[in-house]
Amino acid sequence: MRIGVIGAGAIGGTIAALLDRAGHTVEVTARGDHLAAIRSTGLQLSGGWGTHTAHVGAAEKLTAAPELAFVCTKAQDAAAAIREHAELLAGIPVVIVQNGLTGLSEASALLPDSDCVGALALWAASYLAPGRVSVTTPSTTYLGSGDDAPSPATLKVARVLGAVMPSEATDNFTGCQWTKLMVNQINAMPAITGLSVQETLGDRHLRRIVTASLREAVRIAIASGVRFGSLQGLTDGILRFVARAPLSVAQVVPLLMKRRMGRTPNPGSTLQSIRRGQPTEIDYLNGAVVDQAARIGRHAPINAALVGLVHRVEHTGTFVDPAEVTTTLAPLL
Repeated sequence: MRIGVIGAGAIGGTIAALLDRAGHTVEVTARGDHLAAIRSTGLQLSGGWGTHTAHVGAAEKLTAAPELAFVCTKAQDAAAAIREHAELLAGIPVVIVQNGLTGLSEASALLPDSDCVGALALWAASYLAPGRVSVTTPSTTYLGSGDDAPSPATLKVARVLGAVMPSEATDNFTGCQWTKLMVNQINAMPAITGLSVQETLGDRHLRRIVTASLREAVRIAIASGVRFGSLQGLTDGILRFVARAPLSVAQVVPLLMKRRMGRTPNPGSTLQSIRRGQPTEIDYLNGAVVDQAARIGRHAPINAALVGLVHRVEHTGTFVDPAEVTTTLAPLL
């Protein structure tokens, strides 16, 4: 099958390499040194799903119409990438692999003649260097198209992707998006401090803040009528427990998330963007909680403060000392 992957970073690069290894004809988009490296020596995959060097077509824009496409850009870049490829994507299944809550609905509006499928990558991957990506924590990709039974396009994508990585179609994709947003609550603190996810969750002061931001986000979701999907050990029941429990008890959930990551340091996607000097997705992660709170007439001050600190690091290029983070956030807990 001819498959296009728009955005061959850590997630898109992993998907492209695995599909190439399975025998598909893959073309990816990339820029700068990453594009040059892929063209020169291939796209090199390592880590939890094995090693493979994928010699794939690569350009700044897809050069031929695929039969199936994956949009794996950062959330803030997705709309522009889709518009740029709209003609090539018309009439084919398009998989939107995105953080946040709005990627699938925005893509569906931009591509009315395509079957758009949402994808949530619960596995973790890192961009090591130009042309090199690594899977640090293998897990499942969840696919869906809303709150109904999986569409034929969703089932087709599940078969293709399921041949190269654990994949599952769900009938509660909206709820799963919210659960993934809860998983992504662990991303802000590494981007603020420069520490790995495991290090931030291992620090009792930082873990307390992460737990508080998670609890705040869960409460906003519940107030919005969300029924959480079951992902990566998180269920509707567990997350509702977080909403009710005191911080000292609720932090067992971030500790569980830390344990599931294993020992390989996980920087999180937001810190990876910081390290590359690129804008982060924080407005689509913690920022999505702030936006949803405003929609229902509430506030999310802890998530708003974390968004502000991530933007501070983006603008200054300097990480914030954990002690300062603790002092800054303490009044909000």
